Amino acid sequence: MVSVDIAKVKKLGPRPGTFVEDERGLNAEVDYLAAKDSTLFKHLREVMNDIDVAYVATYPPRECGIATFTKDLSSAIDKFMPFASKMVVAMSKGDEIEQYPKDVRFQIFDRSMDSHKAGADFINASSASVVSLQHEFGIFGGPDGEYVLEFAERLTKPFVMTMHTVLYNPSPNQKRIVQELARMAGSLVVMVKLGADILQEVYGVPSEKIALIPHGVPNVHRIPADIVKRDLGLAGHEIISTFGLINRGKGIEFAVQAMAEVKKKFPKVRYLVLGETHPGVRHHEGESYRQMLQSLLEELDLHDNVKFNNRFLTLRELVRYLSATDVYVTPYLNKDQIVSGTLAYAVGCGRAIVSTKYLYAEEVLSHGRGMLVDFKDSDEIAKAIIEILENPELRSSMEDAAYKYGRRAAWFNVAVDYISLFHRVILEGAEEPISPSRTVEG
Repeated sequence: MVSVDIAKVKKLGPRPGTFVEDERGLNAEVDYLAAKDSTLFKHLREVMNDIDVAYVATYPPRECGIATFTKDLSSAIDKFMPFASKMVVAMSKGDEIEQYPKDVRFQIFDRSMDSHKAGADFINASSASVVSLQHEFGIFGGPDGEYVLEFAERLTKPFVMTMHTVLYNPSPNQKRIVQELARMAGSLVVMVKLGADILQEVYGVPSEKIALIPHGVPNVHRIPADIVKRDLGLAGHEIISTFGLINRGKGIEFAVQAMAEVKKKFPKVRYLVLGETHPGVRHHEGESYRQMLQSLLEELDLHDNVKFNNRFLTLRELVRYLSATDVYVTPYLNKDQIVSGTLAYAVGCGRAIVSTKYLYAEEVLSHGRGMLVDFKDSDEIAKAIIEILENPELRSSMEDAAYKYGRRAAWFNVAVDYISLFHRVILEGAEEPISPSRTVEG
């Protein structure tokens, strides 16, 4: 954590008095502060400007969970280091052009190994003190994103790697990539304790190289759901919701099927599926999954009870819909999913939650913070939703527990943890010579 050098500040000397007795004393106080302001400000500026961070990740306007995470993380860190120079090296698709904001200083195109090397060279020549590398196999080039190794080998700046995927059963190549990155990185960040356990047990990463920092969430003030429902035109309805980029791995069809049972007890229930089809999915198969979901509404007579919002929501819109939600559902199908930004945000907004038993949900929703159900089981999803809607005390208890947990994960707390980690990695890097594997050639 960034801290002020108290000894240095004390050298400014004592103030002329603990209180002001007359006009002459007041003038003396003003003169003293005017003389010392520039010195104190200079020191504070040095303290708050001692880390320039380069972020390597996908970045908005690219519609991707990691892009949103990187934007939110960097914005939160900016508030603690207003004088630092932030730069983003954006991971871009080789055949697409994005209109990036000014924070993006360089693009790495995923299909080009040379582009990965050029990105490292750009950072090496920059003022960056440390690199925040967001890792997920699919955003880098080569088999399993192995071009990221070319980037990391060439990089001469220390880097912290945030793990958005930690596979319990990796392929040999995936395991090799993570182990090589772990060897070169100053630290690996995981968002749940289970991720740290997997890194140690499966990949052999030493515990001292692993940092546990939760997925950040907005600093949301709780508002009664009925008030928000009224503003959104949803008054009188029980609101169930799921948000995020839509793809077959989300298991939304099982939540839709569950609504047929929920509707029998709560005829006015509304299930809101918030978010557009994942751009990658849309590129390969169009809207076939969404069309299948819509045909399911016809089959189950749920047109009045299930509604789709086929677009990428702004943060403000998302928080409003979550605040209006009675039960949030993540019916995901991948047992090994170790991170879910959508679930993190629902927890941060203090929602009652029903989720399948993927790894991230099992840890985050423990201790009464949510209800877990089996995969591909619409009957269990329906029973859990009905139990929560019929039991206001249970729902209130879950909401309170989720919101309390979410306060620890508010973005301002997460930013402080990252800044502290950056400081440590920079200091450790300065104490050790660069290994041959980190030396730039050619």
